[in-house]
Amino acid sequence: MPPIEVKTEVPKVLNKTTPGLQIWRVENMELVACPPKTYGQFYDGDSYVVLYTQKISSSFSYDIHFWLGNSTSVDEQGAAAIYTTMMDEHLGGVAVQHRETQGYESPTFQGYFKNGIIYKKGGVASGMKQVETNTYNIRRLLHVKGKKHVVAGEVDMSWKSFNKGDVFLLDLGNLIIQWNGPQSNYTERLRGMNLAKDIRDRERGGRAQVTIVEGDDEGSSEEAMNLMKQALGERREIKDAIPDEVVDEKLKSSIKLFHVSDSSGSLVVQEVAVKPLTQDLLNPEDCFLLDQGGIRIFIWKGRKSSKRERTESLNMAEAYKKAKGYAPSVYVETVNDGSESSVFKQLFQKWTVKGQTVGMGTTHSPGKIAKVEQIKFDVNSMHARPDIAAQQKMVDDGTGEAETWRIENSELVPVDRKWLGHFYGSDCYLILYKYQVSGKIHYILYMWQGRHASTSELAACAYQAVILDQKYNGEPVQVRVPMGKEPLHLMAIFKGKMVIYEEGSSKDDSTYVQPAVRLFHVQGSNEFNTRAIEVVPRSSSLNSNDVFVLSTATCCYLWYGKGCSGDEREMGKSLADIISKREKQVIAEGQEPADFWVNLGGKSQYASGKRLQEENSQITPRLFECSNQTGRFVATEISNFNQDDLDENDVMLLDIWDQVFLWIGRGANDTEKKEAVVTAQEYLKTHPAGRDPDTPILVVKQGFEPPTFTGWFHAWDPHMWSGGKSYQELKSELGDATDMIKITVDLTKPSSQTNNSNNSVGVLPSINRPIYPAEDLVNRLAEDLPTGVDPAKKEEYLSEQEFNLVLGISRLEFYSMPLWKQQNLKKDKGLF
Repeated sequence: MPPIEVKTEVPKVLNKTTPGLQIWRVENMELVACPPKTYGQFYDGDSYVVLYTQKISSSFSYDIHFWLGNSTSVDEQGAAAIYTTMMDEHLGGVAVQHRETQGYESPTFQGYFKNGIIYKKGGVASGMKQVETNTYNIRRLLHVKGKKHVVAGEVDMSWKSFNKGDVFLLDLGNLIIQWNGPQSNYTERLRGMNLAKDIRDRERGGRAQVTIVEGDDEGSSEEAMNLMKQALGERREIKDAIPDEVVDEKLKSSIKLFHVSDSSGSLVVQEVAVKPLTQDLLNPEDCFLLDQGGIRIFIWKGRKSSKRERTESLNMAEAYKKAKGYAPSVYVETVNDGSESSVFKQLFQKWTVKGQTVGMGTTHSPGKIAKVEQIKFDVNSMHARPDIAAQQKMVDDGTGEAETWRIENSELVPVDRKWLGHFYGSDCYLILYKYQVSGKIHYILYMWQGRHASTSELAACAYQAVILDQKYNGEPVQVRVPMGKEPLHLMAIFKGKMVIYEEGSSKDDSTYVQPAVRLFHVQGSNEFNTRAIEVVPRSSSLNSNDVFVLSTATCCYLWYGKGCSGDEREMGKSLADIISKREKQVIAEGQEPADFWVNLGGKSQYASGKRLQEENSQITPRLFECSNQTGRFVATEISNFNQDDLDENDVMLLDIWDQVFLWIGRGANDTEKKEAVVTAQEYLKTHPAGRDPDTPILVVKQGFEPPTFTGWFHAWDPHMWSGGKSYQELKSELGDATDMIKITVDLTKPSSQTNNSNNSVGVLPSINRPIYPAEDLVNRLAEDLPTGVDPAKKEEYLSEQEFNLVLGISRLEFYSMPLWKQQNLKKDKGLF
């Protein structure tokens, strides 16, 4: 097969410093830019290249997608792939490359087109031009599918195309009729309406009208139904709803990593690991293939890999798909070493960038305590800069009002003042925190769950949290805190005096006998980030970077590791006084008395390496719509998310790695609300990176979002939902389309049904006539016209573009005029 030759020089068509989308279609092996008005519309007979540019600080990130229609040619597919590679090279090899196929687009791709994607029939080969705005001689039926990611495809103009579960748009040019299946839900109807309005505004310049027919109440839209029957034939029985294809989350969590190498002289693919994956498996001298349950395939190109490995890796992915029997539509993403996508990075247990300093946009590695003393955590600063609040996970400095209860016999019992800050592993606690912003009180409800608490206490804790939540009208942000996963803000509430005991209880009737020897690991450098956690009293529990408190029957040792700072020593001293009232014996690492090691069961090896503070996890927040309605857990990712993507009728999940937010919309059903935390736990369980099931879960209600949540969204508008309109209100805003329906009925009737009075409107003619240039028709006598042209209907032989140019109005507007006006205009324009 001869090599594919492309004709366009990429640097001439590509702007690499303009944020946002740029889209090209492959036409005769050339890249032809698509007008922005047509973005989101794709011909099924074509191939496209889509570039998304994002400015991050002073640099840019790039995603290049090549999109393949179902009927595109092999040559066009090849050209799109070649142009994608050429673009990546021009951009310095830092782009993420995506292979997209019609009907199987990635969430990242779908996220660019918030109102939906429209598939059109045809392509370059059949003469279809990408520019078709403000045209009215359109007759098409669109099948709209999807709740979060809307896709509309052209289907046959027949009732056979309909089903009861989806939304359909009958597009008649000047009028768009939306038919809602009786079994379609609110979200699908709303998305369909948004798409219809988008067609009206972008394609028709706002000069078309939209009307809606409810499939379960067609009788109330009699005129629109008559028009539908005229266009589609007599109404026939509609088939039942077609269930959506649902990908099992268990498949997504099944991942395998393969090594691609040519060191032996030929390209070899070899399996190297399965879930959970670690970053150190990726060798920069080679390429790797990652298979995510046959749903997605990723190619990782090491920066030192050979040219052959890099260029052949995509072909290797296609060969791998064939060998595994995967569908050709399986998504493939190519990432470069050092420029990996967030989706790829989150398939690994931990992803770090060495040598990067701590700062905005990074989340600290698990087990580390953030150095936060340089941030002023006052409430006004945090709410003025929610981006900082989100990064630091602090709504204020913890100086608000806090009430603490312990669960006892399934009831709430206030914790005695002397026990505040003491958390026992056999207990559960509720802490209600109140703080003010601009005179308004906000609430956070922490649910601390001991590792050894009984099942009944855990259930009672959840139950009492619901009662407290209801008492405060559902306003509190609910934070589930498994023992040992305490967030910074909770530590700040207790001013660096939080002590966590492995077992035991502070209940009056507790029979727990405290051990004679207890060891506490102190972590933190100030009152915002410090806690002491009880650990096994063995020398192996020590760490040279930290402070430890060893409490025995006769004395209390305060042990300072070589790597701890002065601030950490001060916080350790303060906590030691809380843990034990005995006099403290301060010991520097390496100067321990024999009795110290005797109490720890003898001296043995412990962690003494320097902790790498500059190594930070690189995490990009991800938003998901979560559902359990089908009987199995489904998480649909929303890419390029913003506040508009928080659907009032849904439960949404925002994953920031070391915390998970659950956002509950006002219209979410009761089942979804009750199962919200279970949904989040299921998400963590099925995550391909093998996530910690004890990751803290925060429940946030619509309208009561804290800055630690809103800071992850660009330009959060607190008033966005205050004027929120229902589906019925939005529907009524479309206005009365009765007049337009009548005009359209008249225009689409056969000519024999119309009278010939000068006051009647014209008839939209058949568009099957041959097209001639305007110069062959304007101001020409009958004998000078091309053969076969009717001298009385010269305008019907003009192309759409020249019709608008010569007569100054669209074809539909012309035929909507009374006949006498049509004749006068034709005389004036030399077409009579």
